[in-house]
Amino acid sequence: MFKWLRRLRALPPIPEAAWQATLDRYTFLRELPAADRERLRTLSAEFLRDKEFHGTQGFVITDEVALAIAAQAVLPVLHLEGGLDWYDDFVGIVVHPSEVVARRKVVDDAQVVHEYDEVVAGEAMDRGPVMLSWQDVLASGITRNGGYNVVIHEFAHKIDMRGGDADGCPPLPPGFAGQRSAREARAAWLAVLQPAYEDFREKTILAERFGAEPPWLDDYAATSISEFFAVACEAYFVNRAAFERDFPAVLALFDAFFGRRRKG
Repeated sequence: MFKWLRRLRALPPIPEAAWQATLDRYTFLRELPAADRERLRTLSAEFLRDKEFHGTQGFVITDEVALAIAAQAVLPVLHLEGGLDWYDDFVGIVVHPSEVVARRKVVDDAQVVHEYDEVVAGEAMDRGPVMLSWQDVLASGITRNGGYNVVIHEFAHKIDMRGGDADGCPPLPPGFAGQRSAREARAAWLAVLQPAYEDFREKTILAERFGAEPPWLDDYAATSISEFFAVACEAYFVNRAAFERDFPAVLALFDAFFGRRRKG
């Protein structure tokens, strides 16, 4: 891997065969307009130049692994002003062969400490590395119908955390949604995202407790508004048609932020 990165520093373009193999496996990337695919390729090369990949539990970082992660990580910032600057608070990407068990500790309102284990496919740390399960990264080539993509999920958290704690509202550009101040822009953002989250959470509860039809979006989105944002980003980028059908207001909000435009 290190030899490959040194070659990449000397010759930034990604080899054609490797690039085409990535597009073939992750078809939502191939479906991008030609100009977007070229920009994705350029930014992916820059991402690979600037980030360091580390395998754990004997997992070996290959060209396929690094490029698959890079191309999907770059997708959310493809049209954001600043591009890869959104990811400049970290260097390391840790790749596990599969899901891992993370030990959690939380303090409730009564100041009682609760410890538990959580199985995770990825994790983004504030001003720290991103952890990913290669099993789940690889699965992203076949899970688009369910809107699932672990790479986009974790890098959406990174975008969200640019403004501080992950709260479902990333830093918004001046004048976003025609608002005069950052405070007003944030209020306009949450005026769309908050009710969408609450409606999704209610549908998830009805499905779990009363047997109603469950939403197609991953129910992990119901755990908090920050997770709703990250899960929504997954679906927005990999299954736009289904996302537009069920979340038209959020899709319009994301289009305004991420710089994507409707076809036609």
